[in-house]
Parts: sequence; C-alpha cells; structure tokens
Amino acid sequence: MNIKDLTTLVESRQEQIVSDMVAMSSIPAINPQNNGTGEYERCQWILGVLKEHHVSFEVIEVADDQVQEGQRLNIIAKIPGTENKAKTLWFIAHTDTVSPGDLKAWHTDPFKPEIKDGRIYGLGVEDNGQGIISILHTCLVMQEQGIRAKCNIGFIFAADEETGSDFGLKELIRRKVFSAEDEAIVPDAGSPDGTFIEIAEKSIAWLKFTVMGKQTHGSMPHLGINAGSVGAHLAVELEDTLKELYADHDELFDPPYSTFELTQKFSNVESPNIIPGEDVFVMDMRVLPKFKLAELADHINKTIARYEYREKVRIRYEFLQKVDAPVPTAQDALVVQNLKAALAERSIQAYCGGIGGGTCAAMLRAENIPAVVWSTINELAHQPNEYTEIKNIMQDTLVFLTTISKYC
Repeated sequence: MNIKDLTTLVESRQEQIVSDMVAMSSIPAINPQNNGTGEYERCQWILGVLKEHHVSFEVIEVADDQVQEGQRLNIIAKIPGTENKAKTLWFIAHTDTVSPGDLKAWHTDPFKPEIKDGRIYGLGVEDNGQGIISILHTCLVMQEQGIRAKCNIGFIFAADEETGSDFGLKELIRRKVFSAEDEAIVPDAGSPDGTFIEIAEKSIAWLKFTVMGKQTHGSMPHLGINAGSVGAHLAVELEDTLKELYADHDELFDPPYSTFELTQKFSNVESPNIIPGEDVFVMDMRVLPKFKLAELADHINKTIARYEYREKVRIRYEFLQKVDAPVPTAQDALVVQNLKAALAERSIQAYCGGIGGGTCAAMLRAENIPAVVWSTINELAHQPNEYTEIKNIMQDTLVFLTTISKYC
C-alpha cells in the first residue's frame, strides 16, 4: 500500500484507536516495586483484543511472588514473513507504569483517562500507553489487510520495564526469543516533531547508600554518631566529585555529559531532637559509554573508606539498577535506514542520537541486535498531568506501517 492509502486507512481508525487508548489506560498497571499490582489485568485486555481479531499470540509467563497472580505476563504476536522466516522486525512496548506520585499535582484523576483538546490525560498514557496502542493497531491493520513483509513482523508487550525488565525483556532474551538476524523498533522515547531516532544510551547506575552511626539525644551529640550529617556530606561530595571527574562531553547525547543526581532521601527519625543513627539515600547516575561503571565504583569505594575511617561510621551501598551501555546501533543499519525513509515520506528529516534514559533497546543492542527507539512524544514520562496527543498516536501507527512496507 502507498503512503496515501495507508494514511486513509489509519485515519479511518482514529475513533477506535482513541477508544482503545482510554480503555487500556483505565486499567492500573503500576509495577509492584512501585507499590502497584502489576500488569496482569492490562495484559488480559490486550489478549482480548488480539483474540477478537484472530491474531496468533504466545504468552510467556514469568514467576513473581510480588503479584497476586504469581506471574508476570509477556505477550508476543508474530505475523510470518513471506520469504525470510529466520528474521523478525520487532516492535516492543512495555505494559507497566510507575506510580502517579503526588496526586495533588494532577489536574485530572490519573486512573481515569480524560480527553481534552486533542490530548488524552492519564497515568502512563505516554509511557508507554502510546507505544502499546500504536503497535497494537499496526498489528491489527496487518492482520485485517493481509499485509505481509518478506521477514516476520513481531509485536511484544513486555512486563517490568520500569524496574529493570527482570520479568520482561531480560527473560525473553534468556529464553532465546530473538535471533541473530533480528532488528527492533522501541516506541519509548523520541521528540515532539518525530525527527529524533535514538540509537545509543548511557550506562545506568542507581545506588542506594546506607550510613550507620549511633542514635542519641539531640542535646548530647557527643554520645552518638550523626548518620544524617555524614550521609548529607557524603552525598554532596560524591555528586560534586563525580561530576568533576567525568565531565567529558559526547555530542551524540542529550545532555552531552554524564549526570550524577541525588534523588531519593529516606526518612530517618521522627523527632527533631533525635540524632539519627541511620541515613539512607539514592543516587541516579547516567554515564557516557566511554566510562565503565566499575571505574566509578572504585572512586566511590575509596570515598566511602575515607568517611568510615574519619567519621567512625559504617557505610554500605547496593546497585538498585546497573546497566553498562552497549555499543550503539550503527547509523547504516537497515532498521535505521528504513525508519528514516518512512519518516521522509511524511516530510520528516530524522537524525540519530543518544539519551540518558534506559529502554529495552539497550538490552537488545547488548545481544548485537540493531535496535532503535522512536516515537512522536512530548517526553512527559513520570510527570504529573502526563498526556499523549491523539495526532501522535496516529502518526506513530502510520510510520510503523510505512516502515514495514520497506521490508515488503
């Protein structure tokens, strides 16, 4: 089908696409590590749509005692190719969301999607609801219209992306879902005008530090060891020194430097006149690929040893997430060139770059599978009043179908 026919076809589905977006986003899917119930019910909705349209699928269950069902679900739908059945072009979206955060900061109910001025407001509608609905309708159009590519076209609705993908894509990789010839498009980042194609990501480290001192009365600090004060000084020193030591720039990325930020700060004592005996905080680090996380850990260990000796405290840390950045997807990879060509048909001149956020694409790159991240979004993930623009869902669906046409 040419671009004009595809455009007409996708536009005719707008009412159903919007209806599906609202219906799916009304089903909570907060990751259990964010105090939610998981994606199970949302996956049941997706499975219902696939069954209704007679799309073949496979469900890969991953045991998890954090959720009531005891299983996290990963859905795989695949439309066979006409020639090369050893290769699959994958479209991958994740079904879990983060929590809404401060409900007072929301102007609408995050669990009741609201349509207003061409937008759909609600928790997770952009991250990653837009991706789910756009690839779901790409699949449905292929099924309904009998569109077939030379290679297989696969659609994955993956669990657990928000907290590391142990119950999602990592498990699919372990179970050999992907082959050496595969490529992937992940609609989980992008730009408002659709010009940005992500081909690289920074290394990610989330470190949780625990400083252990000795609790005492606020009027007699000499009888204790103030873990809160030590923790504050340690956090600031680590943030400042890491930013100075790893200040190199790489213009492929935005921002073009490594970032080291103090994020979570846990409650220590419940009274203003108690010297805290324990202090816990988290740092979020996004590091340019030229630096290895082991190198950073060496600096952190030396700093901790100095604090322990000087302040008479004990300090431990753990990695809540640790991902060394893989080699970027090559700009001349077929999936990059075909996506660029599809965008050019809509008069969008795309360029390639890198991001600090983590997506499923990094795990695929680590397996030598060319993967790109692209969608038309306003980057509202994890923010109050998150919304997706209806026109963006429509454009993404059309671009995915146009890209698939390049494989026909």
